[in-house]
Amino acid sequence: MNLFSEIRDLVIEQLGAMQADGVLPEGLDFTNVAVEPPRDAAHGDMATNAAMVLAKPAKMKPRDIAVALAGKLANDTRIDTAEVAGPGFLNLRLAANLWQGLVQAVLTEGMDFGRSDMGEGKRVNVEYVSANPTGPLHVGHTRGAVFGDALASLLDFAGYDVTREYYINDGGAQVDVLARSVYLRYLEAHGQEVAFEDGTYPGDYLIPVGEALKEKVGDAYVGQDESVWLAEVREYATEKMMDLIRADLKQLNIEMDVFYSEKSLYGTGRIEAALESLESKGLIYEGVLEPPKGKKPEDWEPREQTLFRSTDHGDDVDRPVKKSDGSWTYFAPDIAYHYDKVQRGFDLLIDIFGADHGGYVKRMKAAVSALSDGQTAIDIKLTQLVKLFKNGEPFKMSKRAGTFVTLRDVVDQVGSDVTRFVMLTRKNDAPLDFDFDKVLEQSKDNPVFYVQYAHARVCSAVKKAGEAGIDVSDATIAGADLTLLSDAAEIAVAKKVAEWPRLVEIAGRTNEPHRVAFYLYELASELHSLYHTGKDKPELRFVQEDNAQTTQAKIALARAVAIVISAGLGILGVTPAQEMR
Repeated sequence: MNLFSEIRDLVIEQLGAMQADGVLPEGLDFTNVAVEPPRDAAHGDMATNAAMVLAKPAKMKPRDIAVALAGKLANDTRIDTAEVAGPGFLNLRLAANLWQGLVQAVLTEGMDFGRSDMGEGKRVNVEYVSANPTGPLHVGHTRGAVFGDALASLLDFAGYDVTREYYINDGGAQVDVLARSVYLRYLEAHGQEVAFEDGTYPGDYLIPVGEALKEKVGDAYVGQDESVWLAEVREYATEKMMDLIRADLKQLNIEMDVFYSEKSLYGTGRIEAALESLESKGLIYEGVLEPPKGKKPEDWEPREQTLFRSTDHGDDVDRPVKKSDGSWTYFAPDIAYHYDKVQRGFDLLIDIFGADHGGYVKRMKAAVSALSDGQTAIDIKLTQLVKLFKNGEPFKMSKRAGTFVTLRDVVDQVGSDVTRFVMLTRKNDAPLDFDFDKVLEQSKDNPVFYVQYAHARVCSAVKKAGEAGIDVSDATIAGADLTLLSDAAEIAVAKKVAEWPRLVEIAGRTNEPHRVAFYLYELASELHSLYHTGKDKPELRFVQEDNAQTTQAKIALARAVAIVISAGLGILGVTPAQEMR
């Protein structure tokens, strides 16, 4: 049940009736007609912009359209009042039975309330984390992991067919550095003293990998030239690091559908095939790029290279795909990887990158546009940095990692649920401060606690009602006399619950799961407000021990809130609290 969609359908229907009556001209486009919550709740339950967006094409004054539409809507039993405001906004108040019916719908639909068919089963590939397999995931990866996983769940809830994907960057020079670092730990396991130089990875997390390599091959590689062991150690080390990364992701309850290896693109003709596709469209040529202004990018050369004409698809400059020495640039395998995604038939690609990849957005969009002839959409989301604090001071680096705070450091401190929720309390492209003390605070200022407490509060009320001998099972209270929910504070809660299906579609359309976290906080606030009002007005308390019928109605409203909170937390990957300790 989506009340906002239902009332919008009514508005469109009445606009059609106005056309039939000759009040409005034929041929108007109603696409931008919206029904949404008013900016000020005092103005009504819903507002429509119909008169404002139709005035110009209809060649009429918006207020004249609004007055006529208000008259039509007022005749519908679902509309209590329709009032014109200002130059032509139309504020609506709905009949009380709609809010009561909404509560019944939530109890009947359960966790599926708010689930949408907006996606129409379209196939979406969400690629996230995709960290270099050179060590454990750090806090920056954590934010991208949580954001990507929540977005995938949101899109699934909104009716899309979602594939969660991790791109393993195992084809570049950094994997050779990993192999050399593991080799040093291997020598160390044989009792040799080693020094980590030339950018090798000094983290303690490679000690067990070096020891495991010793167990596997004995002293076969000791004293041997790099040409003997590099390839095999590289593969072994990558496998071990991916085991570590998978374990890190499991700490956050993240499971990928696909792990795609960059290495699989090399020597298989896949890169060549992707570039041939671009060449067949006249988008590959030999040329020399103009010297860049300011800082030189790593792929610029002052001599002829093989270039992708990415400016034909919205990029600022054309991009090299093959260097003058015949080797691939780092962009070439990325083109091939996205060509593979396009060939797999996805309708939408979503890439989640760290903030340091901002300069990569236009070229990647250009590549997908060219490879798919503009048929495959791509949205690239950047996740900004996370600053960690504890006891008012920046959180120190992990010795185990060597150079950064790991995902496990964070989860060990506060748990998976808190980590995930907090990572979604800011929009992905805004910096995030993560204060270990504040995220564990039991106060309204801590959104994790505040939302979880609302769910736990409902669970407590249900338990108390049961102990009083009142049947408050969902099946029973769905049939309760919900006309008993008539107080303004109760209706306010129902109104906020009604926004959930609309919020799902907005968040899904914009690829912004943080909207779910914000909404849950607002819904929890309405629930807590009603609870505290009940302290002064006993008739509003959830449990009326001497009146089973009234209790069932009030528990029905509280359960509707808990169901939506549970569904929302499910999207965020957070387990709802049954009680607060």
